[in-house]
Amino acid sequence: MIPAAKLDRLLDRFHAIESEMASGANGDAFVKLSREHAELAPVIETARAYRQAQLRIGDAEALISDPSTENEIKTLAEEERGELKQTLEKLGQDLRIALLPKDAADDSSAIVEIRAGTGGDEAALFAADLLEMYQRYCALQGWRTEVMDRTESDLGGIKDATLEVNGRGAYAKLKFESGVHRVQRVPATESQGRIHTSAATVAVLPEAEDVDVQINEKDLRIDVFRAQGAGGQHVNKTESAVRITHLPTGIAVASQSERSQHQNRAICWDMLKSKLYEIELEKKKAETGAYVGEKSDIGWGHQIRSYVLQPYQLVKDLRTGVESRAPQDVLDGDLDPFMAAALAQEVGGKPREKVEDLE
Repeated sequence: MIPAAKLDRLLDRFHAIESEMASGANGDAFVKLSREHAELAPVIETARAYRQAQLRIGDAEALISDPSTENEIKTLAEEERGELKQTLEKLGQDLRIALLPKDAADDSSAIVEIRAGTGGDEAALFAADLLEMYQRYCALQGWRTEVMDRTESDLGGIKDATLEVNGRGAYAKLKFESGVHRVQRVPATESQGRIHTSAATVAVLPEAEDVDVQINEKDLRIDVFRAQGAGGQHVNKTESAVRITHLPTGIAVASQSERSQHQNRAICWDMLKSKLYEIELEKKKAETGAYVGEKSDIGWGHQIRSYVLQPYQLVKDLRTGVESRAPQDVLDGDLDPFMAAALAQEVGGKPREKVEDLE
């Protein structure tokens, strides 16, 4: 149970912010207060619901313990108390999650990289399905997306794609999507109706600002080459595609989606910043002893979710066990149940002393 004193402090701070904003704060002070207000608002809503559930449990228990209460009413009160206790437990868990210290990049926008894996043309078609799935999910969240880079396959799938997601807190949710996604279905290219299994990999990076990471241009090798389309066909005859290699780390990024070399260079720069920013974040976590989930669970080589479309319909998250028997809904962007379960699992895996502060 979350202590009443902690809820009081939370509510008092929220009321103080509202008073300061109403009293005429302006400029940077108002911006800072508005940001804190926006961050606290959903937490306060949950805190109020938590407190309301506590009060209703108290009322039900008063009826149950009152000798003058009729048996029929007492039975109804006992049923309500049981339901309210379940609600209270759920709200308490939601509050603990909301109040946990965030990763430094959780408020950031995100960059989502998708690559076709094993399975040839069918893997490329599945990678295209995943790209559309994330675009739909982001639209439901009110986030703006832009495909930064995309290499198409012969049959209209994608060999790889990079999606920029602009929205506060995008990285906090999407980071749990990193890993291998595997599909089982009869491909459109299969004439004999045989079921195939193919895969695509997803990596999610926090979008870095210029202040987040500094890059020395002396550490870069920049190559330009002709952009190519599906099947090796030249998109144009100019050297518009760009590859940037960060020599100290060996990280290489490339873009050929735009007609202009300048535009492709800008895309590469953004992708490189995000990759280097992620490395810095991991270093800081290691130095401070901050909790880091099992790295294999979010790496490029670890399978996190299976999408079975034939012979039956099932999407299963292999980390949390969450299932959906409506695969099309998932592919249409219904990802919140999977992300919520992954976050709850991360909270459950934190060292005990990290959670006790909220008790």
